[in-house]
Amino acid sequence: MGGYLEVNRAWWDARAVAHAQSADYAVESFVEDPQFLSHIVRFDRPRLGDIGGLRGVHLQCHIGTDTVSLARLGAQMIGLDSSAGSLEQARRLASRCATEVEFVESDVYEAVAALGTGGFDLVYTGIGSLCWLPSVAGWAAVVGGLLAAGGRLFMREAHPMLWTLDEDRSDDLLVVKHPYFEHAEPMVDEYPGTYVQTDASFADNLSYGWNHGLGEIVTALLDNGMQITALTEHDTVPWEALPGQMQQTETNEWQLRNQPERVAHSYTLQAVKAGAR
Repeated sequence: MGGYLEVNRAWWDARAVAHAQSADYAVESFVEDPQFLSHIVRFDRPRLGDIGGLRGVHLQCHIGTDTVSLARLGAQMIGLDSSAGSLEQARRLASRCATEVEFVESDVYEAVAALGTGGFDLVYTGIGSLCWLPSVAGWAAVVGGLLAAGGRLFMREAHPMLWTLDEDRSDDLLVVKHPYFEHAEPMVDEYPGTYVQTDASFADNLSYGWNHGLGEIVTALLDNGMQITALTEHDTVPWEALPGQMQQTETNEWQLRNQPERVAHSYTLQAVKAGAR
């Protein structure tokens, strides 16, 4: 989709400051408490295991809260994002936290050209990343290109089934509205707000998105030399994905208020690049 990158970059640039100032990202907690970790990283910490000393790259790192969290767990982290506005906030966060993280401005599909081939033990990606990319096969090729033999992909994402659901309903029915499988033509949105609590208003509201089926994601990784080592589906997600239909849990995740077992909300996937270290 020609021009999608520029449009989506403008969307993120416009919201970076509001996200950094929102309580949802808890920037001040990072500054005040050197042990503080982002909610996303805390959720998966038992699955992450010991990452001390690993060379890691966080793709689509946004304002860097997950990146700094991984660095606090001992990884030598680089954060990569195409949004200059997001990276400005990420660098400011790392500086205020006195945490050594390098941030690189690049389209995710150009990450290997920007960072080199096979230099990482860990590729990390978090919630709400894949939906901004038109090709999951292209993304998987980047992951395979960045990882050293034996290196690990660790990702948590909203479930592709969740992305299909009509988010504008006022009842508790789950109605499939959007594509499950990857399509060349994007889903076009002109939502004027954002996913955090903020009073800010934004000028750049157009964005393009794509869904990718779970089978498409797994197959793309297998096709690029990865071995799937773990796949866990969850009945919670970190934000109110279906407004009016969800309630917050004791773990500060969001879950369908009525029969949450009806649909997977998110998943954590791990894969290892074939070959010996």
